[in-house]
Amino acid sequence: MWVRRCVIRVGDLGEFGAVRRISGRLPQGATVLLGPGDDAAMVGAPDGRVVVSTDLLIEGRHFRRDWSSGYDVGRKAAAQNLADVAAMGAVPTSLVVGLGMPADLPVSWLDALTDGFRDECAVVGASVAGGDIARSDLVVLGVTALGDLGGRAPVTRSGARPGQVVAVAGRLGHAAAGLALLEAGRDVPREAGALFEAVEAHRRPCPPYEQGPEAARLGATAMLDVSDGLLQDLGHIARAGGVRVEVDPDALVVGKPVAAAAEELGADPLDWVLTGGEDHALAAVFPAEARLGSAWRVVGAVVAGEGVTVRGRAVGQGGWDHFQ
Repeated sequence: MWVRRCVIRVGDLGEFGAVRRISGRLPQGATVLLGPGDDAAMVGAPDGRVVVSTDLLIEGRHFRRDWSSGYDVGRKAAAQNLADVAAMGAVPTSLVVGLGMPADLPVSWLDALTDGFRDECAVVGASVAGGDIARSDLVVLGVTALGDLGGRAPVTRSGARPGQVVAVAGRLGHAAAGLALLEAGRDVPREAGALFEAVEAHRRPCPPYEQGPEAARLGATAMLDVSDGLLQDLGHIARAGGVRVEVDPDALVVGKPVAAAAEELGADPLDWVLTGGEDHALAAVFPAEARLGSAWRVVGAVVAGEGVTVRGRAVGQGGWDHFQ
């Protein structure tokens, strides 16, 4: 006996049905004073200032539906925006999301996407406060994140000064290793252990959110999230501060998933650690006397000059460039 399964598509719901379905899966936190359903949301700003960041994810450019589930994409889209807020030394409070999607997108994929946003926001106590949807040929996400500084000054990219140290919180090279495995067509089941962890890191980054505000309290003078590769992103700090950043590669940690992927593909794992993006670790500059907790590891120093060097040699920044 044949059983025919009926797949409900987004087009079957219609625009307002899809909005109701999304909204029904999104609980609202204390900072959201007025959530989905009106012309605009209203979010509390206890500090009197709001940190704002926005980002785009485009199917085929930032994710592939044959590599990542809707849940993965939701977690990733939320994470990369929440990490930008944390990199300013702020606590993320809410997101608003613009979503373009094909009419034939399965509703189950949309549900999973929504749940991914919900669960990643829950990690930091944030909420999806609202957004908009439209029909498009590809899945396109425009995400805006809001955050609260809690009375602190924002930590920008421009405060690095000679004599200070550079430290990193979070993992480096994992997402790049996972992407390399996927691009090589490797079948990486959960039983593959460290290789599977690398692929999962590409699908769902794990930014060290709490360390952003903590870095501000520890006296960080410059900070950003490592979205385009450590060398490239430290180059932003060097240019903004008019300084040179010396990176000590011996201080960098090559995680087991990165090492396993490098062995599998015959690659140099340090290349991924130095130039791989999308892990959304935090890189910050601190006074040399700052007492950093175990979440931070010193990986370099700030000196007079310009650019980024590794073992004293100027290097190409590598990393991700959307227009290359």
